[in-house]
Amino acid sequence: MTLRRKLLLVALAMLALPWAGWQFVRQMEVLLRQGQEQTLIASGKALARSLAAINAELPPQGGALYVHALETPLQIDGYADDWLELRGYSQSLGPPQDAQKLKMTLAADAAWLYLLIEVRDNTRRRADARDVQVQQADRIELSLQRGAAERSYLIASAAPGSVDAVARGAEGGGLPLTLSGEWQEDAAGYRVELRLPAGQKPEHLSLRLVDAGSGADSVTALERLPLLGYSAGLADELQQFAPEATRARLVSDEGWLLAESGELTFAHPDASAEQPSALARWSYRWLIAPALQGTPSLAQRRPRLDAAELWQALSGLPSASWRAGASQGDVVLVAALPLQIQGETRGALVLEQVNTALPLLTDAALQRLAVISVAALLAAGGVLFIFATWLSIRIRRLRDGAERALAADGRIQGRVPQTDSRDELGDLARSFQQLLDAVGAYTDYLRTLASKLSHELHTPLAIVKSSLDNLEHHPISAEARAYVVRARDGVDRLTHIVRAMSESSRMERAIASADGEDFDLADVVRGCADAYRPLAAPRRVDCDIPPRAVPMHGAPELIAQALDKLFDNARSFTPEHGWIRIGLEPTSDGVLLRVANQGPELPLAMQGRLFDSLVSLREGASRGEAPHLGLGLYVVRLVAERHGGNAAAHNLASGEGVEFSLRLRGMPREPALARPRR
Repeated sequence: MTLRRKLLLVALAMLALPWAGWQFVRQMEVLLRQGQEQTLIASGKALARSLAAINAELPPQGGALYVHALETPLQIDGYADDWLELRGYSQSLGPPQDAQKLKMTLAADAAWLYLLIEVRDNTRRRADARDVQVQQADRIELSLQRGAAERSYLIASAAPGSVDAVARGAEGGGLPLTLSGEWQEDAAGYRVELRLPAGQKPEHLSLRLVDAGSGADSVTALERLPLLGYSAGLADELQQFAPEATRARLVSDEGWLLAESGELTFAHPDASAEQPSALARWSYRWLIAPALQGTPSLAQRRPRLDAAELWQALSGLPSASWRAGASQGDVVLVAALPLQIQGETRGALVLEQVNTALPLLTDAALQRLAVISVAALLAAGGVLFIFATWLSIRIRRLRDGAERALAADGRIQGRVPQTDSRDELGDLARSFQQLLDAVGAYTDYLRTLASKLSHELHTPLAIVKSSLDNLEHHPISAEARAYVVRARDGVDRLTHIVRAMSESSRMERAIASADGEDFDLADVVRGCADAYRPLAAPRRVDCDIPPRAVPMHGAPELIAQALDKLFDNARSFTPEHGWIRIGLEPTSDGVLLRVANQGPELPLAMQGRLFDSLVSLREGASRGEAPHLGLGLYVVRLVAERHGGNAAAHNLASGEGVEFSLRLRGMPREPALARPRR
């Protein structure tokens, strides 16, 4: 992975900034919500105190019977088909061990009060209300109270059909003398549907259910249950004291709706007011407040409320929650407070407010956060990308400069760039330059070592040689003469070494100062090959030279000398009846001169060093022959480089021997004015 990609990956760590900003916006939104919750709870407490101060008609404590409001009258037939929408709110009034045994539903319209009594009874005993056996039959004893007046009614029937419950007890009080209704039965039990005029509506109701076929403890009694219903007057009083843009509902301690005021509307009903966009609603709903724990059923208008917030308030503790709003994408704040009078919980107040300010505020904060985060990420990414690019360029320049500074032969031909920089790359460049300076100094010392040694050894060798000459003119023993001969042999060998080192230095200067000319390289190679055959006998010399001319601009005597060195090297390693091949091949950028011979292969470790000075694989010195200093192949390399090419050596693919090759491109042509006069 490149340095730029690594730095860009590091820049991704800045994503922690928008995440931290998002967390901050969420915390800010939580604090705003808590503030609004406290405000709405305080408003609800003020509303509860106001209702108590004006002596509003608050619900009584304890159980009650709720009267549902009807818009259309019901048909009294005992089948309860008209009660389908209300049967879900039927009140179970049976004994604790079987509350479903007795269920009652009350409803009222402008003219009538309707009662539906459902009894589950599998053991039936029937008798009419006027029958003397009615005390041993299943029956319902109903008592209505209104003010101080009270009347009781006995409801029983020997068969399904119409029933008339005749009043018993005191007269007056505006209560009806007779209750007319219908009695119907099925396999599970029986139903009684009654009605009485709305003007004779009672305030309390008592009921005694007798199941004669179930034993002595089959009596279910309900004493003086008040009748509750939706109160328009109480709703008007709520309207006076409720906060603006708030829906307020007053419920009994069993959750029955008694009064309601206000509607769920936006805090800014004006159509021209700013409304949250779809993106704002989405971001608030899923990024800021994804978990709204409010009860969704509170949004509907139902006769009875069933929500966790309400039950907490009825236990005496205020509660607040948030839920998603309607299709507009708003949120709704719900506050439920206990309605307490003289320490008694008489019901609860449920206040709801639609809030569009929170989505707007959080949307604005998120937009600013997104813009700042994107700008910061782009700026940081751009700066890091530019810095990484600049750093990569500097590193590449340093690498290229270090590669160019050291030539293939070990000579230093330039300086490492960026050594003046004051940073870590500058320190690295200066370290490279110091290393290259040390290598260059050592290389220069090695290059001039031969000439220095040859110059310094001339005088001591001459002294030793003259001393040996003078010693021969004196009489010495035969044993001593043997030592003199061995000393002279060593002096001759040292003289040969010094002469070779001197020739190497002169050869370098001669090759560097050679002038170029146009010639036919094929003729030069062909003439050299013809001269090599007698010298190589009995070895075979094969030639592969093109019959056409191969033009070249260079020094033919240097190329012939290099070819002599390659032939001499090949002859040295070729067995007596082996072969030597000389080839010349024109290429697209010059020519390729090859000399291959049969013989031992090159060691892999020496293939890259054969053309260096003072490197040789021959073992003549160990056999008493003249030492070989490895200068021949070094001269070959100098000649190839002077002609714009290079020298190489490799083992043949067949494994029979070795091939040396010179790639020649020709010497550069000098302008006529630059040539020295002869």
